[in-house]
Order: sequence, then structure tokens, then C-alpha cells
Amino acid sequence: MKIKYDRQVDVLRITLKEAMITESDEETPGMILDFDQNGNVVGIEILQASQHIDNPEAIEYSISPSVLASSKHVPD
Repeated sequence: MKIKYDRQVDVLRITLKEAMITESDEETPGMILDFDQNGNVVGIEILQASQHIDNPEAIEYSISPSVLASSKHVPD
């Protein structure tokens, strides 16, 4: 996953998966979803991001502790 904010055009782009985009749809004004050939969402664009996000240049990322616990590998 990649997140990029372009301050010059005030667009936040979230790439969920590197795939060819075959269709884009503005689900709600200012929110564009990009789809691959199978209809899966592979990207999200937020237009005029600074009007919708408190600080589009700051990212907080966390992983749920329960996800971490279930993904630990136990050696044989």
C-alpha cells in the first residue's frame, strides 16, 4: 500500500494494489475509487484533501495487537 499527498493539486492518493486501473468512479463528490479488471478497488483518490482531512501530510499507521498476535510464526 502506498499513500501520496500532492500539495500542489491538493489530492491524496491511496494505492492499495499495483494493478492496471480499468475503471474509475466518483462514488461521492471528491472521492474517486479505482477498480481493476475484476472489479476490485485498487486505489482511492480524495480531491481537495485538505478540506476533508485534518492534516493530509501526516499519516498515523498502526496494526491491531490481535492481528500481530495471530500472525506470529512459531518455530517447529
